[in-house]
This record gives sequence, structure tokens and C-alpha cells, in this order.
Amino acid sequence: MPAEPAPASLPVAAARRRRLRADRARELADLLRHQILTGGFPGGVLPLEDTIATDFRASRNTVRQALDLLRGEQLVERQPGVGTVVVCEKYPHGLDRLQGLAETLHEHGRVTNEVRTVGPVAASGPVAHRLGLPEHTDVLCIERLRRLGGLPLSLDLSYLPMDIGGELLDCDLENTDVFRLLESLTGGPLGHAEITLEAVNADAHSAAVLQAPRGAAVLMLERLTCLPDGRPVDLEFIRFRGDRITMSGVLHRSV
Repeated sequence: MPAEPAPASLPVAAARRRRLRADRARELADLLRHQILTGGFPGGVLPLEDTIATDFRASRNTVRQALDLLRGEQLVERQPGVGTVVVCEKYPHGLDRLQGLAETLHEHGRVTNEVRTVGPVAASGPVAHRLGLPEHTDVLCIERLRRLGGLPLSLDLSYLPMDIGGELLDCDLENTDVFRLLESLTGGPLGHAEITLEAVNADAHSAAVLQAPRGAAVLMLERLTCLPDGRPVDLEFIRFRGDRITMSGVLHRSV
């Protein structure tokens, strides 16, 4: 007859079972999220819980926990008589091409820009260094709220050298991507960009402008764009609402 487990081991075994169940729910939520974001559910209605459980070989409790996670992200909600429906659309933002926001999302509607700040400021040390300028040199500072479908999507803060950026003061910043304006002013395409993407907590100002809860996680894209000759021309700090954007790209492994 097998020996009974020692009493001290029972809580550990129970905790392990709970953790594994939570792991499985998170894994299932990841798979369902991908289908949601790629239009895998025609009509925006998810299958019944029993169907999801069968398709993914998961327990009903695991399915319910996974759907709870997606509800917490405000991606889906439960509607009586209908089932679990998709309620939030995330827009795909590619990371494998250098494009402005309006160019990236043109298939999803018109991006509108509210210019909140525009004018010369003395560049701080880090900004001047990134742009290859002496410290305290004047640069053009632009802050814009970007909307898609009338909903706040991103808050963009840009710094540009005055010899190029100054000409943007006479341009249509409310209806045109800065990239397009720069290419028009310089007479040719931009070169490359260095990017960093991370999650940060929204400060009070960003949260208010983006109509997001204070402290909510936002996706912050830092991008330094250069001309073909390598000269830095546009340093941006872009805060995206994480519940309205998804980043994607195709990466190739070099030999």
C-alpha cells in the first residue's frame, strides 16, 4: 500500500496545482488573444466555452479563467443571449518599415493630429547628444495627440534640429505625418531609425491626454530617425495606449 504523503507536502502540491492551472489559463488567453487580434472570430463572437475547451483540450475552469483575463484587458465582454464578444479593436503597427502613423494605419481610417505644443526649446544634454548638437542648442519641440476614429491613440513628443525643423512651423502638422513633411523639405526619403520599445506607467499628464487611467501601462516607442547620410533629424518619444495598438514585424535570422 503506497505511503500517504506527509502533511507538510499537501499545501505545496495544492499550490503547484493552482499555479499550473493559472499557467494554462494564461497560455490559453495568449492563443485566444492572437485569434482576436487577427480576425479569427467571424462576427466578433467567440465560440462557446465548451467548444473552446474541446478545441484546446482545456477544462471549463481554465477556459473561464482565460476569458476572465481577456475581459480584464477589455478585449472581450459577456453579453447575455450572445456569448463572449470582441469589444476592443487593436490596430497593428508594423516594426519592419519606417513609416509615420498615418501611413501605417491608413487601412483603418484617418489619423488626426491635435498639435498641443510647437516651438523652439533649448535642448537638454540627452536630446542634444542624440541629435548630434551642442548642449542647449535650440531645437523644435512638437507635441501632438494622435487620434484614430476619434479615439486617442498616441501622444507624440518630437525634437528636431532647427535648420530643418524650423521649416515645419509653416507646414500642416495637423493633417500630415512629420516623416512626409521632412521628406518634402529635404527632397528625398529618410534613411533609417533606431527604436526602443518598452512598457511604462502613464504619468498624470499623459494619462489625462490619452484618456487612460493614471498609472496605466502604455507602450513607449523611442525612435531616432536619420537622413540617408546618417544625420539624426527626428528624436521621438511616442506613448501608445496599449489597449489600442499591437506591435508586429518580420525578423530574419542572419547567418
